[in-house]
This record gives sequence, structure tokens and C-alpha cells, in this order.
Amino acid sequence: MFADYSLPFAQTDAAHPFGWLSLVPPLVAVVMAIATKRVYVSLLTGIAVGALIMSGGEPVEATAQLLETHLFRTLIEESKLRLMTFTLLIGATIGIVSASGGMTSLVQLFSPLARGRRSGQLVIWASGLLVFFDDYANTLLLGSTFQSTCDRLRISREKLAYLVDSTAAPVAGLAIVSTWIAVEIGYIEDGLKAAGADENVSAFNLFLACIPYRFYVIQALLLVLIIAITGRDFGPMKTAEQDAADGKKPTETAIPPVVLVSSHWLYAVLPIVVTLVVVVWLMIYTGWQKPTAEQPIGSLFWLRDTFGAASSNLSLQYGGLVGFGFAILLCRATGKLPGRQLWAGALEGTRAVLPAVLILWLAGALSRMTGNETLDGVTAAHRLYTGNYLEQMLITLSESPAAAEWFKFLLPTVVFVLSSFVAFSTGTSFGTMGILLPMIVPLAHGTLAADSVAFETEPLLLASVGSVMAGAIFGDHCSPISDTTILSSQASGCDHIAHVNTQMPYALLGAGVSILFGTLLVGSGINPWLLVVLQTLAMVAFVFVFGRRTTSEPHALASDKPVGELVT
Repeated sequence: MFADYSLPFAQTDAAHPFGWLSLVPPLVAVVMAIATKRVYVSLLTGIAVGALIMSGGEPVEATAQLLETHLFRTLIEESKLRLMTFTLLIGATIGIVSASGGMTSLVQLFSPLARGRRSGQLVIWASGLLVFFDDYANTLLLGSTFQSTCDRLRISREKLAYLVDSTAAPVAGLAIVSTWIAVEIGYIEDGLKAAGADENVSAFNLFLACIPYRFYVIQALLLVLIIAITGRDFGPMKTAEQDAADGKKPTETAIPPVVLVSSHWLYAVLPIVVTLVVVVWLMIYTGWQKPTAEQPIGSLFWLRDTFGAASSNLSLQYGGLVGFGFAILLCRATGKLPGRQLWAGALEGTRAVLPAVLILWLAGALSRMTGNETLDGVTAAHRLYTGNYLEQMLITLSESPAAAEWFKFLLPTVVFVLSSFVAFSTGTSFGTMGILLPMIVPLAHGTLAADSVAFETEPLLLASVGSVMAGAIFGDHCSPISDTTILSSQASGCDHIAHVNTQMPYALLGAGVSILFGTLLVGSGINPWLLVVLQTLAMVAFVFVFGRRTTSEPHALASDKPVGELVT
């Protein structure tokens, strides 16, 4: 039905081969994910619909394209394999350090500092920053470990669940060594390929550059700090905190407090430090030879150019491998874990990240299908050129200056709201990013191409990418079907619906200031960090105006036990 073009569509003067049909596969994936809450099935269906479109409606040919051209070729793509390998390795490493008791010992290192309601909340917040490498590990560890501390200080289980949930995904999403980074970079890379961006544009550089534009993520972390320092709460959380301060019985726990082998916090810190050091060293080594203007070695511009030219996928892969090997050697050399327990921990950690790897694979296949270029010998007829179609639409839109300006003005906000809605409906931040990033990057690229501006440093692009990531976490925080929301309530011994109801007003506050003083203002040229300051000041003002202190002084409960129980 469609010509087997010898050149990519973008290099010819031919009319777009698929027109509006090029938008159908990603839209099918989004709508199905919202309707069914099954991200894997939705992504696979979107790919299948695309293969059916490109085969001219021939089911046998579409099935062959689905399996060989799209799924298999994506799976064996070098960059994708490296990112998947790193995700599995870091998951296995975290499984080992969890089984060794190192992470719980790291949290217990700071638990004696929790002597009052304020210090107790600050200790939990700081512990959440320390366990930055995985949101699941963060949630399960902190929730179950700090139950007795919160009971002793008369901090409600609802507040504990909020503290845990709001320092899990935000921290893991921002960290440069975590189970999240390879997946996030992979999604950005998919979007860049779908947009036909210049090869010199680094997905890792974009990941770093969009950090200040991930407004909700930053404000979610800061709001926890503001609430803890001021001692003020609002909404249903205020009632829960007052009840706890008045000595009402805490909610029965769904997950018992942690019981672990006697360990040391170095078992958690050393493997992560080794991984980080190797990743940074390899990025500097692989990016050293980039032919750029002379910059003083060690300067900020030198680091920018070096990291921009680095092979981030290779660096992450081998950094993860060295860190995994170090964790094994450390536990075996000290006799901390018998072989059976060590490999069981590694297997459990690997199993925990498999959903992320599957989404990375399927989202990558959908991105390749909608892309603007041919790869690995795949003919141009097996590309939908969705980015080119969007670019043509935006160029047409730009002929009306007023409409173009409104579109650019609202794009980051619309992206944030859309990402939030998809995440709330599906309960998965990974799935939301996997569906939307490969779509939003080409959309922003088309907008910028219409204006002929720099792509990789344009605030519109960075804000759009950051809004997808931030909206995915915001929607996840509000969703009652989110895995991390459920784990937070279970690990903290809190009623699940009570956790959702008490956390939602805080999440809405963070999202509100992120839109009013963030996504709506990025086009004005204001430095994003200044916008972060404005957002934070707005939250402080809101908390002081509408928040109220808990009136009763905390007293020790009968369950005044140390954090966790150590057994030798």
C-alpha cells in the first residue's frame, strides 16, 4: 500500500506517507493505558496498530513486522541493551546490600537523632535522601524501620507514609546512580531519535539540564522539609497528627518492623560509592576527546563538554557491573552472606526492576516505529515519521503568530497536566514517562524547528521534558492504584485510603506552585532556579497561612523501642 522509500521521508520532497495515521499508535497507547491501566498491553497494542498501518492492513505482514522489525531490533539495539543491563545490575546490587542489612544499618545510624516531633520528621527526610538509589527500597526500608520511632514521638502513621512516599520516587528520579536513571535516559534517547535530532545532542546532558525544570519533584522534597521545620500541617493530615499527639492508638501495621542480621552501614555505602566513581570516571574518559573549543580542564564548561561527549550508556553499564561485583566480593570476603542468601538477594533485586526493563523495551520499540530515520537496515517504509508530521503541523500553526505564541506558552503546562493525568490513571510513573517522552520530545523539537532556535539548550524543550518526569511523579503520588503509594501505606502501617487522602493536599500544593510559578513562566526567560525559589516561598507562605501546629506535646508510648530489631 505504501512505497518502500529508499531514503527517509525527511530527506525527500514527497508528501507525508501516512499523514494523521502516524499519530494513531502513540495515541492508542495513551488512551488504552488510561482506560485499562495495563501499561505493557497498551504499549504493545500501540506497536501492533502501527505495524498494521505500515503493512497496509495485512495482518500476517503486520505480525512479521511487529516481531522482527520492531520488537526484536529494539531488543538487540546496543544502547538499549546497555541501559537494560545497568538497570538489572543496579537492581541486583541493591538486592545484595538489602540482604546484608547494610541499608537498614545506614538508616539506624541517624535514628538516635530523632528526639522530638520536628527532629523525628527531619531524620526520616534525611534518611530518604540517603537511600537515593531505589524508590522501592526507600519506601519499604524507611516505612517499616521508623514505625516504632513515630509511635514513640507520636507522629501519625499517615505522616510517616507521606514522608516515605515523598522522598522515594523524587530522590530516585533525580539521582545519577539509581534504578531510574538508565530508564529515564533511555526514554529521552528514544525521543531524540524519533525527533531526528542531531547526533551530538546528548540524552544524558538533557537529563541533567532538565533537573531545575522538574519543579514538582523539587518542591515535593522541599515541602517535606518545610512541614517538618515549621511543625504546621493542613487538611486531613492536621487531624491525623492531632489524633496521634493526643495518644490515640496507631494503625495496625501491614508490614512488620524490620528484623535483620547484625550489619554495618558500609555494606550499603561502599558498593554505591564504587558504582558512582566508576560511572563518573568512565564518562570523563569516554568524553575526553571531544573536539571542542579549548576549555580549562576541570572548569564548568570543560565538564559540560566532556559529559556531553561521553558514552553515558557504556559508563552506566560498566559502572553497574563493577559495583555489583564489588558488592559480591565484599559480602563473601567478610562472610556477611552465605552464597545462597547472596544470590537470592541479587535475584530479588533483579526481579524488582524487571517491569522497568520491559517498559523500556516496549517504549523504545514504539519510539523507533514513530521515528524520523532508518536504523540498522530498516527501510523507510517501516517508519511513521510522526515527528515530521507534528513539525509540519506546527509550521502551519506558526503562520498564525498569536496561535504559535499561545501554544509555546502553554506547552510545558499542558504536558505536566497530561503526564499527571496518565500517571494518576495508570498508577505508574515509569509507564507514563515511557509513553509520553518519546512523543513530547519530537513535539517540542517541531516547535523549535519552526522558530529555528537552539534545540538542546532551549527552555521550552527542557521544561517539556522536565514536566513529563515531574507530572509522572505527581500523578503517581495522588493515585490510589500506584505501586509506590500502596507500598508506602503498607510499609508504614497506615490505612491506604487515609494515606491517599492526607497526602493529596500536599501534592496538590506542590503541583499548584509548580504550574503558577513554574511551567507558566518558563517562556519569560526567568532562570529556572529563581522560579524554584519563588515556588518555595509560595509554599512557605501557604503553610504559615493555612497550616496549624499540633497542640499536644508528645510523650513516649508503651512501645518505646529502638528502631528495628537486630539479631546476630
